[in-house]
Amino acid sequence: MKQPAICPKFEKAISLLSQRWTALVIYQLLLGTQRFNEIQSAIGISGKVLSERLKDLETQGLVKREVIPATPVIIEYSLTEKGQSMQPILKTIEDWSQTWVDLSDYQ
Repeated sequence: MKQPAICPKFEKAISLLSQRWTALVIYQLLLGTQRFNEIQSAIGISGKVLSERLKDLETQGLVKREVIPATPVIIEYSLTEKGQSMQPILKTIEDWSQTWVDLSDYQ
């Protein structure tokens, strides 16, 4: 029996979400607008990797970066409508994890 081809859009979506830290950054931003350091301390990611992820998510249209002119300059990150639309997906994964993921398997 021939295997059906995986939909290219589905494959791209899974590839995006499976990048290290990406889903956690989106999940954190579901809480609302945050500054770089808030995101970094909340999920324990290095500054370099967080910067890369935020740039990529901005390029993908999932994250909005807002520069607020002040001294020093304030930069805030929030989810776009496209990014917010991932909320039900991440909530479903969260619910699944509460039922099926045993942390002792990962220690």
